Amino acid sequence: MTFSIQDAASPVFVRGLNSLSHLLDKAAAAGLDEAELMEARLAPDMLPFPAQIRMAAFSARSAVARLTGQAWPKTDDKEATLAELKATVDLSIAFIEGVDAAAFEGAETRRVELRFPGVELDFEGAGYLTSFAIPNFYFHVSIAYALLRARGVVLGKRDYLGKLALLPTA
Repeated sequence: MTFSIQDAASPVFVRGLNSLSHLLDKAAAAGLDEAELMEARLAPDMLPFPAQIRMAAFSARSAVARLTGQAWPKTDDKEATLAELKATVDLSIAFIEGVDAAAFEGAETRRVELRFPGVELDFEGAGYLTSFAIPNFYFHVSIAYALLRARGVVLGKRDYLGKLALLPTA
């Protein structure tokens, strides 16, 4: 059995998004002041909590789309509640799970171009996934986790790690 680019992308992103969804559930159950949470930042120059969720969700679905050469579902990036943020995460999970494995054919060498103000990045698919997409995704998931922990949401490493890919038990 070979390990494909799809194996390195889709399950990793879905697992992380499911963990992020779980973190949002725990935040809702904690009874936080949502308006305050929507403004929460680790540092003044960082994006606030909703942007961390949006960026994680966008990073996952856009990475799969770029690797498979298709468009990704867009959002309006105006989520203002935990429920709206969770819907964006759910949209990303549904998109990724709906991409057929055959669409990843050639993804390892597919050219991926990213353009930001003042930055132009050109990758082959495998390098994009391993050096940019996955680290960027987990950066935003980690920041969201840290923001919730800093506000007293009871979370542990297992909440962050999510469902592990363990061997089946007899």
